[in-house]
Amino acid sequence: MSAQQVQPKLIIHGGAGSSLKGKGGVEIVRKSLYKVLEEVYPMLLGGASCSLAVVRGCRLLEDDPRFNAGTGSVLQSDGQIRMSASLMNGAMQRFSGVINVSRVQNPVLLAEALQASDDRVLSDYGSGELLRELQLPIYNPLTDIRLQEWMQERDENFVKDAAGVVAEKALVDSEAGRGTIGVVAIDSEGNIAAGTSTGGKGFERIGRVSDSAMPAGNYATTQAAISCTGIGEDIIDECLAAKIVIRVTDGLSLLQAFEKSFAEGAKNKRDFGAIGIDRSGTIAWGKTSEVLLAAYHTGERIGDTLEWSGTNLTDSIS
Repeated sequence: MSAQQVQPKLIIHGGAGSSLKGKGGVEIVRKSLYKVLEEVYPMLLGGASCSLAVVRGCRLLEDDPRFNAGTGSVLQSDGQIRMSASLMNGAMQRFSGVINVSRVQNPVLLAEALQASDDRVLSDYGSGELLRELQLPIYNPLTDIRLQEWMQERDENFVKDAAGVVAEKALVDSEAGRGTIGVVAIDSEGNIAAGTSTGGKGFERIGRVSDSAMPAGNYATTQAAISCTGIGEDIIDECLAAKIVIRVTDGLSLLQAFEKSFAEGAKNKRDFGAIGIDRSGTIAWGKTSEVLLAAYHTGERIGDTLEWSGTNLTDSIS
């Protein structure tokens, strides 16, 4: 690595919610997250751009039925899957995304394609048209577990607030929380990007829009990049991702920006989590929920937040 290059860094998340059941649950989720780190981080070492690494990481997480994005997405109240995803390139300060798209394996690929478009955020109909333009194959992301969840909830007249963050009944309790997946990376050129993808809250009103395809839930500039997870309405109300990045731009450190933003979120009784990286390579994370399913690669070691507990709402590593 030359003197002009920086050490690539990477952090990913698979949702936020309540406690995982037992050590076996933690280890299974950890294995899923580390597998993504072990495939994506070498891309960054090999010179891949932050955006390419973020898209690859999001695709891998979308393809893991354990998480609520892509394959394994939850169903809305009418029994349909509607997914949202976004990508933001910090160097270009360019946001793109799709809202409530169906019949696609990797919604993040649609968000990536829109980076070069004059029209960079599409709703369900436009996303479907883009899917056909890109000639991506039609794909059914439904899994048996998600269908069983929906059928059970339908029989109970949709009284549950949200589906589980992890699609594995042996791993989570019945109120496990709300899930998205997200990836944030800084590449060897010092550029940063963020990507976020979700299957939604689960059992929600038809057509409900999540934060994942908004700057509230996914935002990046040259200063910092943030991906959020949790209750989308809470994230939107706090405009969490953009707020953290703006505070870094205004002079706070990344950790200070997380601390201030999550203190406000806790005061307002919000339920969410976030991950981020700033231009210096500092990695940070925060949660008001019980668990944040995040893992990171510093270039020297891999770590995670799966068993992170205590009174602190935030933490970071350089």
